[in-house]
Amino acid sequence: MQTVRDADGRRWLLLKESSESSRVRDPETGEEAFLPNDELEPAGGESPFEALASSVPGPARRVARSCHEDWQFGLLVALADDGPQPVRELLSDAAACESDFLGATTELRAAGLLAETTVGGERAYELTADGRDGVDALRQAD
Repeated sequence: MQTVRDADGRRWLLLKESSESSRVRDPETGEEAFLPNDELEPAGGESPFEALASSVPGPARRVARSCHEDWQFGLLVALADDGPQPVRELLSDAAACESDFLGATTELRAAGLLAETTVGGERAYELTADGRDGVDALRQAD
């Protein structure tokens, strides 16, 4: 598989090439077409897998890259469902020690998915807009 562009600059994945035309797929929609070979040129170093990844919304990709264990993804889902929660409560529900919890929440904050806030006078976490969009996009994938 190779990433190519047509005469209009549209990106395609080259699936099969014959003498006069090639079968190509739009990496974002999955649409397939046959295009003349002379209208296609290599996309200049863009990996086919990178092109395919672009079909997944950015916030969903960020969630997938940032959650290394299921409990981390569950933390984001809980915040999406229940809104901001005190750190103390989240930590008691987490399947992790305090240092692992702190490390994970630091990574999620750095990824722009989680933000610190205050609930009932206590330090808390809430989802950012990207965090909510990422969880929503992954849920819609079902």
